[in-house]
Amino acid sequence: MLNGWIDLRSDTVTHPTPAMREAMARAEVGDDVFGEDPTVRRLEEMAAERMGKEAALFVASGTMANLVALLTHCGRGDEVIVGDQAHTFLSEVGGMAALGGIHPRPVPNQPDGTLRIEDLEAAIRPEDVHYPRTRLIALENTHNRCMGAPLTPDYMARVRALADRYGLKVHVDGARIFNAAVALGVPAAALARDADTVTFCLSKGLCAPVGSLVCGPADFIREARRVRKMVGGGMRQAGVLAAAGLVALETMVDRLAEDHRRARRLAEGLAEIPGVHVEAHRVRTNIVIFELDPRVPLDEAGFLQALQAHRVKLVGWGPRRFRAVTHYWIDDADIDHALRAIARVVGDALAGRTSG
Repeated sequence: MLNGWIDLRSDTVTHPTPAMREAMARAEVGDDVFGEDPTVRRLEEMAAERMGKEAALFVASGTMANLVALLTHCGRGDEVIVGDQAHTFLSEVGGMAALGGIHPRPVPNQPDGTLRIEDLEAAIRPEDVHYPRTRLIALENTHNRCMGAPLTPDYMARVRALADRYGLKVHVDGARIFNAAVALGVPAAALARDADTVTFCLSKGLCAPVGSLVCGPADFIREARRVRKMVGGGMRQAGVLAAAGLVALETMVDRLAEDHRRARRLAEGLAEIPGVHVEAHRVRTNIVIFELDPRVPLDEAGFLQALQAHRVKLVGWGPRRFRAVTHYWIDDADIDHALRAIARVVGDALAGRTSG
């Protein structure tokens, strides 16, 4: 619970832990644009090691991380193959096109977050003066809009083989890649091994207040540093922020299993509420997406408002769809309270009563 609310809108609502706040207060700092912030350097080295890459770059946000990676991989008029439900395609303000002149080629995401290999291959452009050049395949792990589904090492190896056959690069938006690693019982590096570059967020399940990392080959990261500066991402005494990221990587990864357990508990409880539909078996990490039956006389705004009367926050995910995300500040009692609140709101609506 945060500030008296059970806030399940996202794991981005997390506050830094006391250990993070202490580390931030004591952080050794320097000017990071000059490469002189020792705490940022330690964070970048640790991030690269965790992803099995040569180097890493600290940036302000996940959106900036993906943008910097895409701008470094692709030139104006180049094309990136991306899922039609991908965060980079739907929820990053069209940055690849608006700022980079990069053309997105969306293909359908499958329910498990993958892009079918045959769909990927069909989307690769032949050499023709009429077409943009295909440069990059962009994946997402875990996949936000696909119930937090994790992509497996086997799938990544298949994408790598296809990319190598056509001379393409592979980028992974790994905002929640540590959730995927914990869910699959493998090191995060095993999920990043077959990608040329990978990004991940510190400010979601890992609970840091801000920041993401771009990881990849050393020469790529050198160029990405220039791109970061170009998009206004050069931070100065950023060690104050990086210090929280170090604590996050050292202490917050293994405990993600607790968030996954609570998400499954939430999904299983939702499945027992008349008028609520959820595919509980699909919940592998910390994201639960559910729907209200058409016979429940509540629209999105009405449902969310009624829940707030019970001090519960969710986010709308479509006309009758909603998302709940578990995180460090949600405990078992919060899950029980949320389930009671949802059951009360839906039950009252079905009975024609006003919930309160």
